[in-house]
Amino acid sequence: MTIQNKRLTGILTTVAVLLLIPLIAMQFSPEVNWSPVDFAVAGVLLFGTGLSCELVLRKVKKTVHRIVICGAIILVLLLIWMELAVGIFGTPFAGS
Repeated sequence: MTIQNKRLTGILTTVAVLLLIPLIAMQFSPEVNWSPVDFAVAGVLLFGTGLSCELVLRKVKKTVHRIVICGAIILVLLLIWMELAVGIFGTPFAGS
């Protein structure tokens, strides 16, 4: 298995483990109440972020550029996640 395939496997595994956290929490607490749509959106966001960073790692040669671009991708993920969670910007996207 090549390094690139190991990273892709790591991305898939990480997304699956992160999605298991709310799934398990739902079994023990009524306060965690995710619908299948919530899991789908979270999966698309996490998997899309992972694949975007993987693409950057494969295509961009300079380490500094890799770090900056992947940092920007992760920042966008966090901003979207915050908007969906609490409507920090008050857009209709979050249901506000």
